Amino acid sequence: MNAIAKRLMQLEKEIKEFKLEDLAKSELFVTAVLHASTVALRTHQEEKLRALQNAIINVARGIDIEENLQLLFLNAVDDLTTLHLKILKYFDDPRKWLEGHGKSFRTVIYLHETGRSKTPLHVSWGLENAFGELQHAIYDPIVTDLYNRGLINIDKTSLHAEIDPTDLLSSRTTRLGRQFLKYIGEWRPGIQGST
Repeated sequence: MNAIAKRLMQLEKEIKEFKLEDLAKSELFVTAVLHASTVALRTHQEEKLRALQNAIINVARGIDIEENLQLLFLNAVDDLTTLHLKILKYFDDPRKWLEGHGKSFRTVIYLHETGRSKTPLHVSWGLENAFGELQHAIYDPIVTDLYNRGLINIDKTSLHAEIDPTDLLSSRTTRLGRQFLKYIGEWRPGIQGST
């Protein structure tokens, strides 16, 4: 709550139209704070706590996402593990995720494009290499869960199907998935997107 208060005060300084006293009148903001506080009490995981803080800031600034969807997203933060959130961020922009984590698949893609490697590629290969050799038993249920929630457009079967090397870095989030990431992503004036 202290971190949120500091960020709200900073928003008031940076955004002319933003007034802290107006937040008490916003039923959605009050609901979001109460809901996020309850969720925060049930976790110690930094990534989930940061997602909840970001969600509250985004509600405060009046993010353009329908109210019921915002409440659904708060429930999703509670239900999902931090690995769900990381895999969803990876699927949104694999190239950006890899660059941000000091990894690259350029060599693998090059070997396939030049015909020097005949090993078939699967989306799961990218996932396993991005996250340090994740096992099917861990990521299959996570992918199924994200797919069933409508956050990604690839199911468990497609995850293991052969793909073209250039598709390894394609986004696999749905419009709903991108909205969710925007909702839990850090926002500051001049900084848009997820952390």
